[in-house]
Amino acid sequence: MKYRTLVMYMEIGCFVSCLCGWILVCSTLPTEYWTFSEVGSIVLTTSNYFSNLWRDCISDTTGVSDCKDYPSMLALPAYLHACRALAVCAVITGFFGGVLTLIGMKCTKIGGSELANSRVTFAGAVTYLASGFCGMITYSWWANRVVSEFVDPNFRAQKFELGAALFVGWGGALLLIAGGAVLGYFSGREGLKSSSPQGPRRPATYASARTRRTYMVPHSSSRVTLGPPLFYEGRKSRATRATTRTTFNRDSFV
Repeated sequence: MKYRTLVMYMEIGCFVSCLCGWILVCSTLPTEYWTFSEVGSIVLTTSNYFSNLWRDCISDTTGVSDCKDYPSMLALPAYLHACRALAVCAVITGFFGGVLTLIGMKCTKIGGSELANSRVTFAGAVTYLASGFCGMITYSWWANRVVSEFVDPNFRAQKFELGAALFVGWGGALLLIAGGAVLGYFSGREGLKSSSPQGPRRPATYASARTRRTYMVPHSSSRVTLGPPLFYEGRKSRATRATTRTTFNRDSFV
């Protein structure tokens, strides 16, 4: 199998991996189960509390559920604003990463040279990595907050546990990071190398009629020795004829 074909298959696999990871990250935003808590008030009735970045919800065993958005955006804690911003950045950068990867992949042949396509693919890989790290920071920060409140003995409010959306988001972020790293490695080897490489240089000798000079030429050329120009020969022959001119005297005609 040729190297170009191998790289093409690797790009397809990495793109599918990153696309699945981006879809998983997007699916966590509307999901309410970022945190979960179960409270049993009486024997037959159990209340389930769950929340996400946008709202709080409650449901009971009868199947009735109710959700309420956060009343004031300015009254929210700073970490919640940061998690919202990072989650939105993960979705946006993942979208543009997919667009750049589709343009630069070898199997699409949208246009441009091989070097330009490799550089576009490398840019898409970097964008996928940014999306994966934004998602990983979001879910890890949220989980750290939930775990810190749960294990804190001085925390008297209702304690929550990790919801299913966090695990789905971690899986999607890992797919984005793994696919972007492999894609960036293969595309970077081809797209970031010098476009006009030069090999080692060695001396070659050019000889003239009076002097012999040494110049540095590329390694691909061979040693070439040039003789004197042809007009030197013409000058020399004319000078020789002028110096060997025959002299006639009076006795030569007798």
